[in-house]
Amino acid sequence: MFVKEKLSNWLLQEQENAVFFLQKTVQEASTTENEAGVQKLIASKLEEIGLEVDMWYPDGEELAAHPYFCAGRTDFSKSPNVVGIWRGTGNGKSLVLNGHIDVVPEGDLKQWDDHPFSGKVIDGKLYGRGSTDMKGGNLALLLAIQALKESGTKLKGDLYFHSVIEEESGGAGTLAAVLRGYKADAAIIPEPTNMKIFPSQQGSMWFRLTVKGKAAHGGTRYEGVSAIEKAAVVLAAVKKLEEIRNQRITDPLYKNIPIPVPINIGKISGGNWPSSVPDTVLLEGRIGVAPHETLEQVKKELEEHLAAIGDSWIKDHPVIIEWFGAQWLPGSIDTSHPLMKNLVHNYEQVLGEKPMIEASPWGTDGGLLTQAGNTPSIVFGPGVTAVAHYPNEYIEIHKIIEAAEIIALTIYDWCGGYSE
Repeated sequence: MFVKEKLSNWLLQEQENAVFFLQKTVQEASTTENEAGVQKLIASKLEEIGLEVDMWYPDGEELAAHPYFCAGRTDFSKSPNVVGIWRGTGNGKSLVLNGHIDVVPEGDLKQWDDHPFSGKVIDGKLYGRGSTDMKGGNLALLLAIQALKESGTKLKGDLYFHSVIEEESGGAGTLAAVLRGYKADAAIIPEPTNMKIFPSQQGSMWFRLTVKGKAAHGGTRYEGVSAIEKAAVVLAAVKKLEEIRNQRITDPLYKNIPIPVPINIGKISGGNWPSSVPDTVLLEGRIGVAPHETLEQVKKELEEHLAAIGDSWIKDHPVIIEWFGAQWLPGSIDTSHPLMKNLVHNYEQVLGEKPMIEASPWGTDGGLLTQAGNTPSIVFGPGVTAVAHYPNEYIEIHKIIEAAEIIALTIYDWCGGYSE
């Protein structure tokens, strides 16, 4: 109890400085290839706290050779990764604290009330692109580490803080950290879960479907075959597959999620003239991957399902399937895992109530840590997904402080904290 009081008091006193640091990180517009500025801030902060710091530029060729590599580029010469290391005294369990520093583009500036990277604080909320996804969560990790350090805590197990690039496009930064050896017995990722605990994380993949038709003049459209009409048949088949896949999921962690593993068609393009029958339609989408599935299993199921469409034209002119763009591996940790028990216990100690435990409705770097790094991961953090990637993104400051205290106590328990 004495440790909790010390951490609580320190976090209360540090809140103003914490908000100022979060403002500085949000004001660094760390979109793809613009991450260096904020990573230097993070590296300096880790040095100030007293951790060893490793800052490096990932080797694109090495990453591209890995089967789990996914990114739109292989040149990371402008995009450093940062890892802070707190070496334990021995005979303790190790832990990774993983957060991505990259943010999605700000989008239409007219939809923002203020500059997208303002870091402005209004009514206890800090606004700006990346505030909730996930620089606020990263701050909770840094505060947890600093609170333990400045309260005189020592750890038996090693602690690794990952500040990684490229999560938004498939996780190359976390893969680079894993390949550099920064793995552990378990991990916590403070994505914006609204303080829910996610022991299971959905994976996902992008796909492109090419649906063929037969061109003809619009005045004699009966002489052609509309690719748009055939695309409607394909869309119905995709919808049916989504129903089949989700009927199989009985995991109680998904009970509050209407569609556990959605198939979303996000882009349709086809045709080139109002008076012509279109001969090609492209459908681009995303398919969710359940924690118990592999990417290859899901690819095969979609391919076989589309090959079985009963339409005679489509049978003679099969849908062409391409797997492209981003992918996220699924991951899970058993709900009885000791780290889950630690985290749940400390949540109850800090907030005085039981946490909501669910499956993640989206992908994270937890799948990569679990599968490529043999580091089972839990996703838990401040912020809400509802404002991530949206105009006027924000995070509630008091949630960051609460998450920091919960995570600090969990580090203490998991890594074997003690005071001399």
